[in-house]
Amino acid sequence: MLRPEDNELLCRTGPGTPMGALFRRFWLPALAPEELPGPDCDPVRLRLLGEDLVAFRDTDGRIGILDERCPHRRASLYFGRNEECGLRCVYHGWKFDVDGNCVEMPNEPPETDYRRKVRMKAYPAAEWGGWIWVYMGPEDRRPPLPEFEWAMLAPEHRWQKKWHLRANYFQGFEGEMDTRHTTLAHLRC
Repeated sequence: MLRPEDNELLCRTGPGTPMGALFRRFWLPALAPEELPGPDCDPVRLRLLGEDLVAFRDTDGRIGILDERCPHRRASLYFGRNEECGLRCVYHGWKFDVDGNCVEMPNEPPETDYRRKVRMKAYPAAEWGGWIWVYMGPEDRRPPLPEFEWAMLAPEHRWQKKWHLRANYFQGFEGEMDTRHTTLAHLRC
């Protein structure tokens, strides 16, 4: 049985927490590809490890995972326009690419280089094995994508489903390892 403080340690995954630091060292399955169906599709909100993010597929098909809030006035980029290889904030029109670089700043004169000084939090993403994966850890520690056997199968040989649980992966895993719970709660005699 877990002590309350152990359970608290396992449940907290936000920035600066021990479990948050651990989970950020791995690729996380975040979205099904059909949630970003094509280039310049509508942005999608997601929450991973206590962070509110927005995902989009740019004009070239690349996937961007950005902080949901524009660094200028903190407007939600969920309402942004996905156009011409960037996500444009509807508040003042600042546009960001999949790497978090500000590529357009219409309220600044063209000769200024201020946009090059603005960058927002962006996470690497990859489509692999029927999922869109996100890596949120230190760049110099980024591992290769996980080579799970099911991910290497042809799509017609996989069945995948997405559920939203208000728990982290380890909480679910710990529950599944509890054989008494599984047989008592999930099997009918």
